[in-house]
Amino acid sequence: MALALYIHWPFCLAKCPYCDFNSHVRARTDISAWQAALLADMRHEARLTSGRPLTSIFFGGGTPSLMPPALVETLLREAEALWGFAPGIEITLEANPSSVEAANFTALASAGINRVSLGLQALDDKTLKFLGRLHDVSESLAALELAQKTYARVSFDLIYARPEQSPEAWEAELNRALGFGTGHLSLYQLTIEPGTRFATLVREGKLTPLDDDAGADLFALTREMTAAAGLPAYETSNHARPGEESRHNLTYWRYQDYVGIGPGAHGRRLGAATVRHKKPENFLRAVSEQNHGISEERLLPIHEQATEALLMGLRLTEGISPPALAARFGLNVDDMIDQKACERLATMGFLKCTKMHLTVTEKGAPLLEALLGDIVSHQLVSA
Repeated sequence: MALALYIHWPFCLAKCPYCDFNSHVRARTDISAWQAALLADMRHEARLTSGRPLTSIFFGGGTPSLMPPALVETLLREAEALWGFAPGIEITLEANPSSVEAANFTALASAGINRVSLGLQALDDKTLKFLGRLHDVSESLAALELAQKTYARVSFDLIYARPEQSPEAWEAELNRALGFGTGHLSLYQLTIEPGTRFATLVREGKLTPLDDDAGADLFALTREMTAAAGLPAYETSNHARPGEESRHNLTYWRYQDYVGIGPGAHGRRLGAATVRHKKPENFLRAVSEQNHGISEERLLPIHEQATEALLMGLRLTEGISPPALAARFGLNVDDMIDQKACERLATMGFLKCTKMHLTVTEKGAPLLEALLGDIVSHQLVSA
């Protein structure tokens, strides 16, 4: 069974535009202390999941591309010793496209990173400023060029469905993005989350989000263009050349086990959900007291696991096998899936539904969130 490792790095270790180095822990970071804590956290998880080689590792969080390469190499060496690496393991680094971080790419590749995911966000400076990003387009494209020279596999993300964005503008931007030749793109629609600066602007009448119909049109355009370019959607917001899908994220969407270490990291393993202490100082204290940084560990009821597996799996173009999931959780298919709703939605062209397989169609993909409420059995949700 697949097992993935997520390593969360919550801050930077060198001067960069993203952090305030005069504030508490960041100004007093002790690399040796952090190395010891992360290794202890890792060993705790390995004791529970031994014998399962890692299929992927993902370094995420603050600015993990500014982690000292020696620390990255030490963590990877320990991970291999504890679990072993599956053939062709994917080891991804999340990075902001700044010149400061790009300067670290070569050393990180030597440390063992073999894939990078860049947060470009947009390909025009006005939008980057609107999104609150500190890099500009020229800097981000320089980072992308260096990443492509350094790593065999490169992904970057863009945000679309922005206020007043026209189909013509998005088509031009996406065409440009596809022209860079990466094997993977993450393309997200802008969402207004409660408590954010954007939500405040909307409430004050200073920002008008793109309406749902316009967003759906841009979603359809995105699917058409990426498919035509040889990077079809394999998940709601992710597009890849066949064989270059993110193996790490597939672990999440297929509801397989992953362990998370480091401040704020989440995990799912052995039927339990884990959360690490978020504040760096609290994480360090917890490790010193209990040899791991877990703040909460909860055994998930079977109905909750099954619900999560359905919600995640139906995001994938490959869909799910209801009989396989039912067997996995010791349930009947009818306990998980509302068969009458599926038949009705299939007749309307939103689903492909057979006894062995269930997928959301291209017509249904823009309506996924609404469809999920009908597909998942009310008996399962209310259990």
